[in-house]
Amino acid sequence: MIAKQQTTKAIRTLVVAGAAFLAIAFTAQAQVQTSTTKTPQGAPTKQVKVERGEIVYVSGNSVVVKMEDGTLRHFDNVPESTTITVDGKQLNVHQLQVGMKVERQTITTTTPRMITTIKTVTGTVWQVSPPSSVILTMENGKNQQFKIPNGQKFTIEGQVTDAFGLKKGMKVDAQQVIEQPETVVTQEVKRTGIMPPPPAPKADVPILIFVPVPASAPVETAAAEPAPKKLPKTGSNFPLLGLLGACSLALGLGLKALRFRTA
Repeated sequence: MIAKQQTTKAIRTLVVAGAAFLAIAFTAQAQVQTSTTKTPQGAPTKQVKVERGEIVYVSGNSVVVKMEDGTLRHFDNVPESTTITVDGKQLNVHQLQVGMKVERQTITTTTPRMITTIKTVTGTVWQVSPPSSVILTMENGKNQQFKIPNGQKFTIEGQVTDAFGLKKGMKVDAQQVIEQPETVVTQEVKRTGIMPPPPAPKADVPILIFVPVPASAPVETAAAEPAPKKLPKTGSNFPLLGLLGACSLALGLGLKALRFRTA
C-alpha cells in the first residue's frame, strides 16, 4: 500500500527549458498533446504610404494613372471586386472616368508576438537506461521509448534530479516548450477618388442670324451703237465742193489785192 502511494506521489512534471524535451522518437502521435499560444510582444507599429494621381485612360479592365511625379502607371486586368470610394459610393473599374483624381493609402501594420508551443507526453516509467533513454507505458497500455537530451533535468517531488533519478513505476509528464518570436505584417488598402469637374458652360457669344434680302430688279442699260463705217446713202459731196470753191475764190481775191498795192 505504501509502495502504491509512493508510486502515486511520484514525479508528475518534467520541467523543460527552451527546446530541450524528453520525447524524440514518438511512434504514437495520438499520445502527444500540443497546445499553442500567441502572445503580443510590444505595441504594433503602423506605416502609411499615400499615392495620388489622375486617371488618363480607361478601357475595359485596364486603367492608366498619371502619378504626381509625372510617371504613368498601367493597371491591367483590374478585378471588378476592386472598388474606389467616391462621394460615399463604391465604384468599380467600369465606373471610372478619365479626369478622376484618385488616392491610394496603404497601411502596413507590424505586430511582434511570441508563439509558445507546448507538447506534453504522459506515461509511467517502465524502464530507464540513464542517461540516454526511457521507456514509458502510455495511457493506451502500449510502451514507447523516448530519448533523453543531454543535460536534461527532472523535478521529482520538489527535488531536481537527472535521468538517474527516474525509477520504474513513476508517473511522468514530459513537456516540450518551444518559444519562437514572430512578426506579423498586415496591410490595409484604402482607395478614394474625386469625380472630374463638369465641363464649363459656353461663353455668351452673340448669335448671327442670316436674313435673306430680296434682290432688286436688274437695271437694263442700252448698249452704245457703233459709229457707222460709211456715210448714209442720203449724204452728198456737194457741200464739200462748195467749201473748196469759196476758199479758192478768197485766195484769188487776196492775190489780186496784193498785186495792186505793189503796183
